[in-house]
Amino acid sequence: MRVLSILTTAVLLAGCTSSGAVDLDRPPQPLAVGNIDGTSTPVADPVYPAYGNPSVDVLHYGLALAWAPQTKTLTGKATVKLRVLRAAPALKLDLSSPYTLSSTSVDGVAAQGRVAGGKLTVDRALTAGTTVTLVVEYQGTPAPVPMPSHRGDAEPLGLTVTDAGELWTMQEPFGASTWYPSNDQPSDKALYDISITVPEGWEAVASGTPGPVTGGTYTYRSTQPVATYLTTLAVGQDYQVARLTGPRDLPISLWTRPGKDDRFLPVLRKAPQQLEWLEARFGQYPFPSAGAVIVPSRSAMETQQMVTIGGDVLSQGTNVSALDGIMLHEYAHQWFGDAVGPAVWKDVWLNEGWATYAEALYTAERDGYDIEDWARRARKSDADARQRLGPPGNPRADSFAESNVYVCPALMLHELHRALGDSAFFALARAWVSQHAGTAQDRAAFTAFVNKQTGRDFTKLIDAWLDSPTTPA
Repeated sequence: MRVLSILTTAVLLAGCTSSGAVDLDRPPQPLAVGNIDGTSTPVADPVYPAYGNPSVDVLHYGLALAWAPQTKTLTGKATVKLRVLRAAPALKLDLSSPYTLSSTSVDGVAAQGRVAGGKLTVDRALTAGTTVTLVVEYQGTPAPVPMPSHRGDAEPLGLTVTDAGELWTMQEPFGASTWYPSNDQPSDKALYDISITVPEGWEAVASGTPGPVTGGTYTYRSTQPVATYLTTLAVGQDYQVARLTGPRDLPISLWTRPGKDDRFLPVLRKAPQQLEWLEARFGQYPFPSAGAVIVPSRSAMETQQMVTIGGDVLSQGTNVSALDGIMLHEYAHQWFGDAVGPAVWKDVWLNEGWATYAEALYTAERDGYDIEDWARRARKSDADARQRLGPPGNPRADSFAESNVYVCPALMLHELHRALGDSAFFALARAWVSQHAGTAQDRAAFTAFVNKQTGRDFTKLIDAWLDSPTTPA
């Protein structure tokens, strides 16, 4: 996700870094993605404790969805395979209240289920150490939930229905539960199979690798772990798809709405070059496909393998070239946030700091400025963000993903870059992703990794930038 007001300024101020030590001809190394069976180590989120259940670990979501735009009804069958980590008298997941249940079963045996207060409760006692399969059939009209933020582009979270009966969603830090039963917290990553059936003349786009389209049924599969907030769904009329080829024959799908998004296409088509730029610095793109879908939103989101971009992310008077930095930011998240992300929302800076710094380096190189000019001016934004919002290492629950978790950790990474030099810094970045892909990590793990990888103790530097109420010297 990208804070437009702060980061658009950062793009204009960005300058070029010395990149001579970055071996642009070095073949990107493939990632050894862990936990390809979907296992995770869920933990209770201290920022938004109402979401998620750390007693279970979802391994796989099978979502068979159907959308009826005339009645604005979503019908779903969710098959959820999960491990029981701690015994419980009932199975609880997150699911929004607008839905009614047709049936629920556990391991093929009918069980009483109910939805209330944003929770799905199924009356089946759970034994620690077992694996069970929950099947839920449900229907209703989706409704988003409020976003806990004061951002200029803040919108309700989750599956949103337009007046024309179209669907779109952005759901960070929560909101997946507005369209399927989920363990809606960042620490529980799972594999996905999603199918969406839509009427003739409609198209459906989702996160994951595109699969066969049969009649009006579109399919998508994620064979590498995905956090719930990184899933996406868009359903509309008259979408068109442009298919490109990226590095190493990577398939890229760009879904746009003719007549509405035409001005974005020249920038969206730069995806192969942007991914090549990222690969040269951060290693091989982590997933088997890439893409972007335009939806009627004001924001932008790094949804896994299929970036979700709001068609209103730029005002009509804004130079469309600003989208270049936005796309680079969201693609950078595929490494930092998607392949390896935060275990709790207190550490959202792990996502946004890396993506913001990657964007600063990219726009600097593109526009021929000095990265130190970016850093000097960004420090002014940092000081303001810390004064208004506090340090990035302890974000407020009512101020999710505001500017302090973007520019402040980006400057921290710049200080690491300065201390290490190009070669060691980008080696650090590549190793962080390659060694942790498919997992959720926290601040302690990042600090320990930096110190071990570099052979130097950067604990004080990291703590100062994450905890200080004022900009570190």
